Amino acid sequence: MDHPGTSSSRVRELLGGSALDVAPRLLGARLTSMSKDGDVSVRITEVEAYLGADDPGSHAFRGRTARNATMFGPAGHLYVYFTYGMHHCANVVCGTEGWATGLLLRAGETVEGLEPARLRRSRPASDLDLARGPARLAQALGLDRRSDGADVLADPFRLVLPDTPPPVVGQGPRVGVSGVGGTAEYPWRFWLPGGPPVSRYRPAKPPRARKVEP
Repeated sequence: MDHPGTSSSRVRELLGGSALDVAPRLLGARLTSMSKDGDVSVRITEVEAYLGADDPGSHAFRGRTARNATMFGPAGHLYVYFTYGMHHCANVVCGTEGWATGLLLRAGETVEGLEPARLRRSRPASDLDLARGPARLAQALGLDRRSDGADVLADPFRLVLPDTPPPVVGQGPRVGVSGVGGTAEYPWRFWLPGGPPVSRYRPAKPPRARKVEP
């Protein structure tokens, strides 16, 4: 059964578009994760687009691997990866199957299920920080590698887009992407301006030069 907002069939159709076109439509959407601990809903406030083989910042830039296989699948599924040996981050796959494009869920506002989200996040000082940042967002929703490949339009998840896209969208370079993919030539981060929790922009640090012994 469809939920309030854009219908599930229409959401599926929209997610099949280009990541750069889908990104603004995902802003303001609500992603809900249902579990025995309680439902948690996050209003998405910031995303980053990744364009597969055309994008040096993408996990899929060098082709398909066991880790990134979900990115090559159909639109509307979660690509969840483990990073830095401690965090999970979540993307919504979009675009044409086989092209490995998607949107990193970079930040959100927890609008339902504050208590389960607080417990998962070890009770941060502010509720605004519950899902500020991709690792925090994934943790608040209870996402890990077991969620990789899950359909965001089927239980235990529910993605609801607003009926209309936001009237104003911020756009700029991606956060923490090293190399050419993190430069101003790739303004593929999108956010809701004017107050909701989003990331502070920090350009990626260039790799440290290694000393070569003579």
